[in-house]
Amino acid sequence: MSEQITSVEQLREVVGEPVRRAVVKQRDRLDETDRAFIARSPFQMIATSDAAGRVDVSPKGDPAGSVHVLDDRTLAIPDRPGNRRVDGFTNILENPHVGLIFLVPRRHDTLRVNGTARLVLDPPYAGEMRHRGHVPRIVLEVAVEEVFTHCAKAFLRSDLWKPEAWPDDDLPSIAEMAARTTDDMTLPKMEAYYSEENTRSIMYGTTPP
Repeated sequence: MSEQITSVEQLREVVGEPVRRAVVKQRDRLDETDRAFIARSPFQMIATSDAAGRVDVSPKGDPAGSVHVLDDRTLAIPDRPGNRRVDGFTNILENPHVGLIFLVPRRHDTLRVNGTARLVLDPPYAGEMRHRGHVPRIVLEVAVEEVFTHCAKAFLRSDLWKPEAWPDDDLPSIAEMAARTTDDMTLPKMEAYYSEENTRSIMYGTTPP
């Protein structure tokens, strides 16, 4: 029977203590290098949890530069049309603590930001976030509490940026997976709805019903 780790002391006995540079790299504000990394990141992942601690991680994608650094302690992330579930937003209304990971294509390191978030309606700078005619009404503002870079090991182990190492994509289509839980469309209509062409046509326009 496997033994369960139940204390920090027990965990440290197994993994050891972090090296000094892994500890001192953590900062409480963004510097110029962080700003440059964020400016080049077209993809982020945002972790939130509700009042009971149930966790959600949402991917966010937009052209590089869409996330704005308002100052060295504040980030602004535009909301774009989606399926209206807004799981992360409802979590933030209960528990403002968030964690973000910023990715830059082909780079093996990431930038991690932890802090507290708030939902801002029609901020005065929203027009600066216009893309393809869409001006976000809701912007996620994150007050930075911790920021640090994360090393390349996960990306090197996974070969994420090496197409020749990618596994075969023999999974069901997203339409086939969606059909497992809904019958409001025929499969052909669902395939057309989830097609890349249609998805691109509504990314910054009409949200789905």
